[in-house]
Amino acid sequence: MIHILQGIDIVAVSKMKRILIARPEFASEIFSNSERQYCFSRPDPYVHLAGRFAAKEACLKALGTGLSGSGIDGALAQIEVTPEKSGRPALSLSGWAEKIGRRRKVYQYTVSISHSGDFAIASVILASKKPDKESGRESFHEIPSC
Repeated sequence: MIHILQGIDIVAVSKMKRILIARPEFASEIFSNSERQYCFSRPDPYVHLAGRFAAKEACLKALGTGLSGSGIDGALAQIEVTPEKSGRPALSLSGWAEKIGRRRKVYQYTVSISHSGDFAIASVILASKKPDKESGRESFHEIPSC
């Protein structure tokens, strides 16, 4: 059976900018080299950094831990948001975050990021497989299309 997990987060771009100007090392504690390269190559890097921060926190919420599990610098650094060839964002997990995903049997990570005014918002949807109650085996069931 398919189990859907969802998380959402919103970040004020101006707050992200203030934090990064006051503490530039925060960027390397939270964002991977490729995330920083991508964001700082854009005309307004803080919009993209805020979106990625929101995506990381939304992913932790979807995993059911939020930031309380391993702390802000540990967990957020283990979630990477990279652009696919089409420009669509994709999630990649490592370390503790990846382990939680495996425990929850997540097989698909989907992220959407949007920006408007001073806010960046991200939604993460995870699909996991749950054991079939009758047989005890993992199985997939089709979700009816609308």
